[in-house]
Amino acid sequence: MFDAAIKALQQMLTPPFRSILIKAIGLAVALLVVITIVVYRVSVWLAGNGAAWVEVQIGPVVHGPIDILSWVLAIAVGLGLIAGAVFLMPAVTSLVASFFSDEIAELVEREHYPLDPPGVAVPLPRAILEGVKTALLALLVYLAAVPFLLIAGTGAVIFFLATAYVLGREYFDLAAMRFHPVEAAKALRRANRATVFIAGLFIAAFVSIPIVNLATPLFGMAFMVHMHKRIAGGARRELIEPARQKLTPSSRASGTDR
Repeated sequence: MFDAAIKALQQMLTPPFRSILIKAIGLAVALLVVITIVVYRVSVWLAGNGAAWVEVQIGPVVHGPIDILSWVLAIAVGLGLIAGAVFLMPAVTSLVASFFSDEIAELVEREHYPLDPPGVAVPLPRAILEGVKTALLALLVYLAAVPFLLIAGTGAVIFFLATAYVLGREYFDLAAMRFHPVEAAKALRRANRATVFIAGLFIAAFVSIPIVNLATPLFGMAFMVHMHKRIAGGARRELIEPARQKLTPSSRASGTDR
């Protein structure tokens, strides 16, 4: 497992990966900016309406305290957005990964497994669906972990373990679906859930590093390609050839069902 992580890290520094890195970082930053703007505007709107409601109920005599309350809320919103960006990063990178997973996997397979039959590209709609599902699952799990942040250390541990579980699932599924039908890929992951979870800890550690975590899609996908090879015992031609034969050149280009 450490060998797989080292191989993934080393390949991230190669020129082909750099071009993907630039695109992945750009998309991740754009998503974070959009989410931040939306959350900020909604928070300010709620704070303004809340202050107006208090003023209507109590009267104009409390203008001073209301202004102070507005400033406090504005500061709280700003700090909340900074903290929220940290919590949102795993969800954002999981969504970003769905756009570049096959491109990353193909580079890893070509570099480290040239004698194995290549995987079949996961249709983009399916990859995006998996990314959206993972992002939503991550948000639900993180919201459930928020109350534990009040207990020193507990919330951070729960957040880290939840990140390992969520990201381990997605990246392994995306790697496995290149060689197996969707349900078979998920069944393979469930049969090796302990190994996948431990592998997810590596990705959770990577995504917890500020700035560096923008490259999580590259590390996570490359790492899980190696892990899938180890778990599945190498690609088996009989698993992918029937699916490959169903693809016409036009369907491969458009990313339709395999």
